[in-house]
Formats: sequence, structure tokens, C-alpha cells
Amino acid sequence: MRSNRIRRIELKEYETRRFPKGEISEELGMIWQNYASQISIDEPSFKNGNQWCLTPNGWAGHIPLTPEFEISLLPKVDIKNLFRMLEYAYWVNSKSLKFLDGLSDCDSLEDFYETLAKFLALRVLDRGRKGFFRSYQPRKDRIPYVRGRFDVRKSCQKPWVVKPECSYEEHTSDVEDNQILAWTLRRILQSGACTERSLPQVRRAYQSLRGLATPIPFDPQDCISRFYNRLNEDYQPMHALCRFFLEQSGPSHRIGDRTMIPFMVDMARLYELFVAEWLKAKMPPDFVVKAHEEVVIGRGGRVRFNIDLVVYDRDSQKALFVLDTKYKAPDHPGNDDISQVVTYATTKDCDEAVLIYPKALNMDIMIGKIRVRSLAFSLDGDLEEAGRIFLEDLFWGEDL
Repeated sequence: MRSNRIRRIELKEYETRRFPKGEISEELGMIWQNYASQISIDEPSFKNGNQWCLTPNGWAGHIPLTPEFEISLLPKVDIKNLFRMLEYAYWVNSKSLKFLDGLSDCDSLEDFYETLAKFLALRVLDRGRKGFFRSYQPRKDRIPYVRGRFDVRKSCQKPWVVKPECSYEEHTSDVEDNQILAWTLRRILQSGACTERSLPQVRRAYQSLRGLATPIPFDPQDCISRFYNRLNEDYQPMHALCRFFLEQSGPSHRIGDRTMIPFMVDMARLYELFVAEWLKAKMPPDFVVKAHEEVVIGRGGRVRFNIDLVVYDRDSQKALFVLDTKYKAPDHPGNDDISQVVTYATTKDCDEAVLIYPKALNMDIMIGKIRVRSLAFSLDGDLEEAGRIFLEDLFWGEDL
């Protein structure tokens, strides 16, 4: 539970904030040790007025450094657009999670996190009242009686062992579907981001699974592409929420006997997911969008490329556009970005290479036979309108 005496500092994405030497000196070592990739630290010098300088590197969220001190990482993106991006990135295909429209009224990312945590907990509690999903799992053990298939050979090899070794199936609730829920709820409880508005429900949901499902670690990818049937179909939206929480859980650290787990959104990753899912949902029917397509070059597969997005003609399956998403706002596209997208286009025998930025950079050049452009999918204002403008620019005003 949060205390009203907790001290908080706010840092805005990519904006440097200065602090006098003694104001945060005790916490700097913990920031550097656990969050060096999320927050850059510059030491006091004559260049910065002899102050500590902290700059978030494209992350948004909540970091509990100690039980009494926390950092809030604020996004550059308007909070309502951030919620919309999260909806597309994680739940656009989950029809039973259309409750998200109401979440855009949350005042902060922490409120959004807490509201989602409460929603997940209530769904787990509702499933617990109906009975958690159970299935038959193979087991092999020495037990005091014969069950299933009895291994005669091993018993003959060790006749002094009284308990027979048996292979059998056990009808149990300690299955992955429930273990994912238990692990996620445990991570939420350790995050320090919940208040009394949601903690009672999250604790009850976690307790309802204790003894029934082991909270073993899972990765976000374990929450997708799972098999569902009529007995566990209501787990699909819960696992979609679990993927969100696990993907936004930063590295844990310990203060005394307490584990602290931050809630952090990688804005570059979110922008990439959002653009991909938006295009899949809105692309005209004559075209197909494929995300993260791997290309292997040469013998032995030593050279591999992972292309953000490829747009294909549905009928001919020819690659029409190779798209690379960049969550940054430079004055002009960098040489590395251009070289990367041209290489991707070459591997796909594609004549159109496009770099996608949050703002317009107005590049349109030819490199050999490949046309290289920079287009904007803006995060300012209405995202649907920004997407429509992006598609028009991509197809150069063709009738969509």
C-alpha cells in the first residue's frame, strides 16, 4: 500500500531535469545500478550548474526505488493517445476487452495500470467462483499404490523399494492457464503501483489461486497463441491482460526483505506495436500486412534480418512496401536508418522502402531502383486521422 508520505519525482520522456547535489544523492546509486538503460545520469560539473542531471530514455511508467521514494516517468504523448496506443497494441483483437474506452478518463498511467489490475483480479475471482480450469497432466512418480501404468522392469531392478513407480494422468488445476494468472498477480502485488482501490481485489484473486496453481515465472510471449476451447475460452482476455502486465514489468530489485517491481512502458516498442496493429486493422482488403518477418541470408543462416513490417499484394504476394518504425524525432533521417531499410527492401526484392517517424521529415530519394521515403504517423491529436493521412501518403492518394 502506498503511503501519503512517499516522496516522488517526475521526469518527462527525453527531457533533462536537474537536481542539487544533496537532493537525490542517496538514490542515484540505485538508479544507476537498476535503471541505467531507462534513465541517463550526468554528474555535476560546470556545464550543468554543478547539479545532477537525469534524462529518461524513451520510457514511461512508475519506478518504486524504495518504500518511501519513487520516480514517475511521464510520456511525451498525450495520456489519452497513450491509452489508445496500448489498446491497439495489446487488445485490438480481444472482443471481450472493449471496456477500455472508459479507461481513457484515467488521469495518469499509474491510474490506468491500477484500473487494469483491478479488472484482471475481478475476472480471476469470477472464474474462481465458477471453478478454475482443470485438465489431465501426465505424472511419473513412486506412490504407495499402483495407479495407471506400473513400471515392472524398474521394480524388479530395485525390489527393496516398496513404492512402485507409476505413470499416470492427474486431473489438476496446476496448469499453465492458471499458473500464468498466479504469476502475473504476484508481479502486480510486488509492483507498488496499486493503492487500496485495487489491492484488496488483487490480494483476494492471488489467494484464490494459492494451493491450486504454482506462480512460476512466465514470459509475455507465453500469453499469446494459446489453445482455447469452450472450457477455458474466458481465459483468453485474462491472458491478454497478463501479457500487458508482464511486458511492462521492469527488472526487480530488493530493499531489505521486499521485492520491488517497476511498471515501465518502452515507448519505442509500444509505437512499433501500435503502428503494426493499426495497419493490420485498417489496411485496405487488397493488401496484407506482415509484422516481424525474418529473412535469412547466406549459408548456415549466419546473417538474419527482422523486418518491422512488409505490405504484400494479396493476389500476387509481391512485397510492395518495406516499413521500418522509428520512435524518435530527429531533424532528418539518419544514414543508419536509411541503410537499414534499403537493405530490408533489397532482401524482399521491393522497390519501396519507408521509414515511419512520429513527425514529418519530408525525405523522398532514389537509391538505385529503390525509392526511400520518410512518412509520419503522428501521435499528436486524433490517432485515427493520423493513420488515415499516413495511408494516403503511403499510397500517394490512390483510391483506397
